[in-house]
Amino acid sequence: MTTGLPFDDFRNLIKALPGPNEAARARAAEHGGKLSAQGPSLGRLGAIAEWLAAWTGREPKVTRPLVALFAGTHRGVPGSKERTQAMVERAAAGGAMVCQLCAANDLGLKVFDLALHMPVGDIAEDAALDERGCAATMAFGMEAIAGGIDLVCVGAIGVGGALSAAALMAALHGGPACDWTDAHAGAVERALARHQGHLNDPLEALRRLGGREMAAIAGAILAARMEKIPVILDGYASLAAAAVLRAAEPSALDHCLLGHVSTEKGMARAAAALGLVPLVDLSLGDGEGAGAALAAGIVKNAAAVHSGMAIVPQ
Repeated sequence: MTTGLPFDDFRNLIKALPGPNEAARARAAEHGGKLSAQGPSLGRLGAIAEWLAAWTGREPKVTRPLVALFAGTHRGVPGSKERTQAMVERAAAGGAMVCQLCAANDLGLKVFDLALHMPVGDIAEDAALDERGCAATMAFGMEAIAGGIDLVCVGAIGVGGALSAAALMAALHGGPACDWTDAHAGAVERALARHQGHLNDPLEALRRLGGREMAAIAGAILAARMEKIPVILDGYASLAAAAVLRAAEPSALDHCLLGHVSTEKGMARAAAALGLVPLVDLSLGDGEGAGAALAAGIVKNAAAVHSGMAIVPQ
């Protein structure tokens, strides 16, 4: 139901998030226990299979995985528009690292251009977005994962998101700016001072400090929960978007796994703050979905092991 303020529908949605299918989780755990009893332990592969079952409500399997990358630009970050456009074009041409990983792991890939010609506001001086624009971008992110997928990796592509991610994490979890970023500490401090008194509400913090890519990722995470689609998070921007939802509802990320922890300053701290343990740790750079694509391969393997291994009669 549409209400008077753009964020009201999202607040209501966050309050009504469905929980896991515990019966499906229990069936997967029972089957995994039988597999582990006759050979090497499944280890975390078993836990991943149970997670898949819990959030899809069926036997663990992955048949239509998608890597969804959202590209946005930022005022106040030199070269954001030009460099982000170049990164999007490289991915569209199949030349980015994530393109090779998606091909190798049989993953779909979509890159969404979020008005690259219109950077969000310089957060050290103004709000990134107004409420209507932020809500509309969240709604776009919700629509972006339509199409019958059964696993989605969400991440950002572009330049400038690390500043907004660091500012959001500092606003939501506290600590000095230098805990969350090296290169942008001064800008983060100015942004927090500029928006002081308006950051207690997570969605308000998102629209003031985040970028379009973070708003879209937040929407995608919410839609995935409603549609029973497990999520793999990739990069600092996706963790910041996830942190917004978790601040609004502590269980909002239960259907999410973390693909990897990048070399970006603050990301390991953000992962710890959200209680997320990465599936991959290869010292990859931040963004562009590479870590999540690798992690999606692991999730596919977990499902294949769980469903394909034979149980030897005792």
